Amino acid sequence: MRKKIVAANWKMNLSFQEAEELIEEFIDLLSEEEELQTDIIVCPPFPYLEMAGDYAAESSFKVGAQNISSFQAGAYTGEVSAGMLKSMGVSHCIIGHSERRKYFHEEEKILTAKVNQALANELIPIFCVGELLPEREAGKHHQVVRKQVRHGLFHLDTNEFEKVIIAYEPVWAIGTGMTALPEQAAEMHAYIRSLIAERYHQDVADRTKILYGGSCNAQNANQIFSQPGVDGGLIGGASLNATEFFTICKNAQ
Repeated sequence: MRKKIVAANWKMNLSFQEAEELIEEFIDLLSEEEELQTDIIVCPPFPYLEMAGDYAAESSFKVGAQNISSFQAGAYTGEVSAGMLKSMGVSHCIIGHSERRKYFHEEEKILTAKVNQALANELIPIFCVGELLPEREAGKHHQVVRKQVRHGLFHLDTNEFEKVIIAYEPVWAIGTGMTALPEQAAEMHAYIRSLIAERYHQDVADRTKILYGGSCNAQNANQIFSQPGVDGGLIGGASLNATEFFTICKNAQ
């Protein structure tokens, strides 16, 4: 049975002091609970990674980054490499989030390079896929997600692919308050798994962890996470509240 994962994506939020207070409050909640049977990943902004890593060393969560460079090293002002993150103890990295695709025009070639950089430096990619509302309404959601998965991941061999986590995020449900129906989430997760089985093997598909992202909160997490094939969540706004994020983590067990 696949162990559930809950990843917090703080995005570009919080001052340093606010970030530290949030982590401290979350750790306090964790300490009051028996060990959760859930893998927890906290992905703060770049400047807070070292601080988060210091706290993680004394707790049970892991630290991920929200982005990495597609380049290994060199004269790329403002970029942060996978190797730099690995040297800081970062274990995961979000790649291909819809906001990176939209606002920073990250296309398949760039995302493929980022996946390669992550794996070459022993970071676990959390690779995001998902459709826009017009694409869902036009019945093109399978076509869109199929293209994203194939272009971003299917160049990998089996051993490499099995290190990847996939996050399905219907773009129309991110930060909008709209949430995919549990049945819609389950259906898309099953579809993604069928693509993996076709490319690799059914055993590989069965082992692949696929998260749901898209206005997931303490109220709907249990219903979403209980759907077949949903292995946890990539949590945005709700992860900025320690109590709510902790409740989501508990619901993922």
